[in-house]
Amino acid sequence: MRTISLDGLWDLYYFPQGELDIARPAGLQAAGLKPIQAAVPGNVELDLCSAGLLPDPYVGENIHLLKKYETFEWWYQREFSVESISTRLELVFHGVDCLATYWLDGQEIGRSDNMLIEHRFGVTDLLQPGRVHVLTVRLQSPVIAALGRTYDPSSFALPVNFEQLWIRKAAHSFGWDIFGRALSAGLWRSVELVCHERNEIVDMHFVTMAANERLANVRVFYQLAVEPRTLSGMLLRIRGTCGDSSFELTRGLKFAYGTIELTLEQPKLWWPRGYGEANLYTVTTELLYEGNVLSSRTDMLGIRTLKLLRSDVTTLERPGQFQFVVNSVPIMIKGSNWVPMDLFHSRDAGKYAEAVALAADLECNMLRCWGGGVYEDHAFFDLCDRSGILVWQDFAMACAIYPQDLEFQNILRKEALAVVRKLRNHPSLAVWAGDNECDEIFLDRGLDPNDNVLTRKVLKDAVFQCDPYRPYVPSSPYISPEAYRLGTPDSWPERHLWGPRDYFKSRYYTSANMHFIGETGYHGCPNLSSMERFLDPGSIWPWQDNHQWITHGTDPVGDPDSPYRFRVQLMADQIYELFGVHPDNVQDFILASQISQAEAKKFFIEKARLNKGRCGGILWWNLLDGWPQFSDAVVDYYGRKKLAYHYIKRVQQPVCIMIDEPENWHVTVKVSNDSVAAASGPFRIWDADSGETIHEGTFSVEANGLAELAKIRAPYSVQRLLLIEWTVNGESNGNHYMMGSPGFSLERYRGWLDAIASLPHAYDAAQLGK
Repeated sequence: MRTISLDGLWDLYYFPQGELDIARPAGLQAAGLKPIQAAVPGNVELDLCSAGLLPDPYVGENIHLLKKYETFEWWYQREFSVESISTRLELVFHGVDCLATYWLDGQEIGRSDNMLIEHRFGVTDLLQPGRVHVLTVRLQSPVIAALGRTYDPSSFALPVNFEQLWIRKAAHSFGWDIFGRALSAGLWRSVELVCHERNEIVDMHFVTMAANERLANVRVFYQLAVEPRTLSGMLLRIRGTCGDSSFELTRGLKFAYGTIELTLEQPKLWWPRGYGEANLYTVTTELLYEGNVLSSRTDMLGIRTLKLLRSDVTTLERPGQFQFVVNSVPIMIKGSNWVPMDLFHSRDAGKYAEAVALAADLECNMLRCWGGGVYEDHAFFDLCDRSGILVWQDFAMACAIYPQDLEFQNILRKEALAVVRKLRNHPSLAVWAGDNECDEIFLDRGLDPNDNVLTRKVLKDAVFQCDPYRPYVPSSPYISPEAYRLGTPDSWPERHLWGPRDYFKSRYYTSANMHFIGETGYHGCPNLSSMERFLDPGSIWPWQDNHQWITHGTDPVGDPDSPYRFRVQLMADQIYELFGVHPDNVQDFILASQISQAEAKKFFIEKARLNKGRCGGILWWNLLDGWPQFSDAVVDYYGRKKLAYHYIKRVQQPVCIMIDEPENWHVTVKVSNDSVAAASGPFRIWDADSGETIHEGTFSVEANGLAELAKIRAPYSVQRLLLIEWTVNGESNGNHYMMGSPGFSLERYRGWLDAIASLPHAYDAAQLGK
């Protein structure tokens, strides 16, 4: 097939929905409307900004100016032509936000109501070579559509975003604690005309059934579109290469769908980051007839097996598990939650490469695509494939009880089938999860989450139908029937560890019993240079009663009753917990907040690694902001790294020496090895103030192991900073441990920063918070 891009500049007409009686494209000119230029891919708010009709919605409280446009409708229009007509033509809209009607030359060709999946319309009989055609797309208000729906007592959402229940948009666009409210509209992904041929390879799907370094069995599923009278003479040839490893086979065809069993000797396996190379085979598949190539396609194949070993509950009497196993090796997951790259999703794809590079630099081996966002495109998964980063993919539902009726079930089933078929070939894709925290919402409302037909039936069946060899979890966290009967979060094998958000070493965090931490985080102030970009000069300080801080930290909708308004105070209280003061100037506030966040995130990761064997991993919240804000992210919207980034980079190295919390007057020094090779080398621990060596020696730890190295006396009343350095395979690594109980002196810690920064993987401490 070949494609003709329809991206670029379109005309954009807009007006309050219902104000003008326009139901067809001809009415636009008749009403005398004047368009502005719109970019495709794009979002209407960005077009209004480019036309000088809106100020930057990321600055100050401008985000609230978007409220007025929530009840508008938007009409996109452009001309195009084609030189020749092939057998079958389709207009493909890869992302349309959201409630759309489509016309070609004034003739309606279809409708769609889902932002999250692509939409295709056959136009073979409507196009003529050389003729100028007019394509029009009308987008109607999601708020008005939501108001027209019927709601039942079984449904629930937070007051600030109840409209999300029936409208298949990114849930965060209705307002969230990490994004401003921006309902948006637009052709946010590419538009193209696809010219099909008579014979095509429609789909190839590869599943590794068994694999080790000696032998691999790959099951190949193919789907063809072919002319019936030539089918019996057709051949399918599949060739793959990865370095010096290759395979080739040719099979005769009896039908347009089938499976092929492929056996490879000494295959190059795909491994998660830290455990080996993310080897990828380039696979070319050709459809042959009488020696001629009728159609071909190229796919990337990662040969790997993946299992998720999980129990429905965990108790003291019956300890459970939540463990990813790749190529028969238990993987210690160290990674982050992934939220959309931008409030306006047409910008997402342009940020993929930088964001995934940051995750790789931090040695993340998993990213969890959170259910309040969108399904990322192939480009994101391609980067994860090449980087050895597994992807946990939520279906797009979050923090609500969605409609349970048959109409919504069918909407969600259609969405799930489209998404699973699109993404299932990526070796990075590790697990499908039904939603984000919806089980918890059921529980909070006094309902049994196992009555949720959407995640227990609809999505489960869709995954089994299209991707039956990949794990599926009904929710994150999942509350099984037995866990529901036990009635305590301590019985959940996977949890989101938020709680009171108090001191990061409080009992809530240290006594948590889960096997996998799906979310946990801690606030950190962005750098001053970033704050100066999104706050008005008079609103940079003080933090108290600062409406712009609240808008960019807690309140997505500008509502005095918003449930999120406490978060600026929370950030200040977390500083107070650690240092016993509320800083009286912005630079000290930024630094103290970033220290608080960095120590907390480091502690959460170390806690998981020090419990290796029982704990299968941690996905901290979160890597990168999608709009300018005060948040848990370790890199702000403008790409500036907070202190936590540097601390995380050290404690996520495959081999890491850490110090556990005090017990019986001592702390224990341990080494964790998250790799497939044994490790050994010299190490030293010393006092940051005096330079005194506390302990030194040689460590040794088996592959994928955890070993104790020493015990150091540690009275609770003594505050000190211990520095750690070790060498593995000629490469030095560093870490530190803050001993004692708060409050610590901010001035003393400021003095420690240079010593911490100078450890291996060094950074410039003088630039922190700037």
